[in-house]
Amino acid sequence: MKVTCLTFNPFQENTYLLHDETKECVVVDPGCYEKTEQKELQQYIRENDLKVVRLLNTHCHIDHVLGNKFVADTYGVELEIHEEDLQTLRSVPVYAPSYGFPMYADVAPSTSFLKEGDTIQFGNTELKILFAPGHAPGHVVFYDESGKVCIGGDVLFKGSIGRTDLPGGDFDTLIDSIRTKLFTLPDETVVYPGHGPETTIGYEKKYNPFLR
Repeated sequence: MKVTCLTFNPFQENTYLLHDETKECVVVDPGCYEKTEQKELQQYIRENDLKVVRLLNTHCHIDHVLGNKFVADTYGVELEIHEEDLQTLRSVPVYAPSYGFPMYADVAPSTSFLKEGDTIQFGNTELKILFAPGHAPGHVVFYDESGKVCIGGDVLFKGSIGRTDLPGGDFDTLIDSIRTKLFTLPDETVVYPGHGPETTIGYEKKYNPFLR
């Protein structure tokens, strides 16, 4: 599986395009709000001859959902989230204008919610869904066991962790999610976070000041 990161919006959010040799593609957390950002995502998909087959959110804070409707409408895919983050998604239109996003367009998610233990399949790739709340009540991460790759959203960053002072956040829950869900993965697992550079499980076990 190839992982491509495009960084969008003032929050510098990492949008991920996942695809393999079949050219089937999954878009995770599209943060593209401006027309130029939407064109950049579209151009990458077109130039690499990809077929978008899934649209996933690790969680539904505003910076991760700004491009949901664009991707859903452009590529004819439904938004897939964990049911526990439904309220997080529904609250975005209320506060989006005050955050400087007056043109935010909402999209209703699929009623077939993401669940821990289920898998995301596309092309020849299979991703395991791990439930990892604490930053957001319905936060999930996606794990490619064969490639030892984790699309981690805002759970674990290089040398840091997700904030827990937003509605639905809880510090103890987040630490437990990291220890029981992410730190049980192989040390060589590469974690692609929602902001900033990638890291590895082994590095964070050794150096992350929140988890030592």
